[in-house]
Amino acid sequence: MDTNKTESQNQHPQSDEPGTTFIRTCFNGVNTLSGVGILSVPYALSKGGWLSLLLLLLVAVLCFYTGLLLRRCMDSDPLIKSYPDIGHVAFGQKGRAIVSTFLYLELFFVAVEFLIMEGDNLHKLFPKQNLEVFGNKIGGKQWFILLTAVVVLPTSWLRNLGVLAYVSAGGVMASLILVLAVFWGGAFDGIGFNERGDLWNWNGMSTAISLFTFCYCGHAVFPTICNSMKDKSQFPKVLLVCFILSTISYGSMAIFGYLMFGEHLTSQVTLNLPTKNISSKIAIYTTLINPISKYALVISPIATAIEETFPFCESKMMSCLIRTCLVMSTVFVALVVPYFGYMMAFIGAFLSITVSILLPCLCYCKIVIGFKKFRMELMMILMILLFGICVAIVGTYTALTDIIKEVQPK
Repeated sequence: MDTNKTESQNQHPQSDEPGTTFIRTCFNGVNTLSGVGILSVPYALSKGGWLSLLLLLLVAVLCFYTGLLLRRCMDSDPLIKSYPDIGHVAFGQKGRAIVSTFLYLELFFVAVEFLIMEGDNLHKLFPKQNLEVFGNKIGGKQWFILLTAVVVLPTSWLRNLGVLAYVSAGGVMASLILVLAVFWGGAFDGIGFNERGDLWNWNGMSTAISLFTFCYCGHAVFPTICNSMKDKSQFPKVLLVCFILSTISYGSMAIFGYLMFGEHLTSQVTLNLPTKNISSKIAIYTTLINPISKYALVISPIATAIEETFPFCESKMMSCLIRTCLVMSTVFVALVVPYFGYMMAFIGAFLSITVSILLPCLCYCKIVIGFKKFRMELMMILMILLFGICVAIVGTYTALTDIIKEVQPK
């Protein structure tokens, strides 16, 4: 999922404005798909083996196709402006509630991932840093998670996030810098591309697919991107460009990382890099900057939804209290379950597959073609649904099992 959903929403003009050009829309789309998932694609490849690159392509094709299905749903009703609107047209108020719930859950856990990622990479840079409170020593990773939360808390109180939206639009550039820095480390800083890896690893296949799906979870913003365009008929071409560029980026990072570290890869490729190299520091610092600007953008839609359910939604003090509690809840989850790879696999299997594959297919069948009409297209969609359900069940079970194993005292 990428993590640029809300900043894309902030950047796109409303439907009554002139609209964005093809190039600008492509930039927004690639920015939507460029996120923290790029850190874990080498790990995903190490879990599935070299042939799992075919699964990366399969997931990209499926998510591209379901993005087109969302566009066709929008064409059926001019009042549709967002993903929840599609859910409402398809299944009424319950459909809107289901779509919104999955979107908000996905955003919440992405915010948790930001904190875990900051904690991991800061601890990588400063491994000896600890904090002592009332005689109790807080470990480096936990301390950095708390420190990150203190830094991002004031940004979460802001209601106008326009400045942060444009700052975090550097997701495209950050991903490019990250790929180049990792390549430079392998080619010129002595790491090398000497690992062979496995051809196929059946046991890690569900984790690999879950992590790959996380990388392409931009569907929440696709309707907004489409509505922002001057010429909406070009949206399929925009999607094609965005998915091709993103797949090249993800595939390159996966291949570089796997050739460099093989089966020794951690859940974030930056944690494998030696900190003495300049290229490694560039990669790690690039990784650290983006989440700080994106955190508030990710939790803002959740906070707004909560505030709108109460009569005192205009109270600034109550708004700050709600947002502070929301930040504290993400900190709590990050401290209890500080496992970046397993958490990302859970998000990918349970939430991203639902948002990016299952719900678009279900809404399209209900709105456009109807479940009762037997067509080849319906048969293909039913096969995609079956594939998505199987991956979601197995992937979620595997991720939860891995998390429980880590949480349980040894």
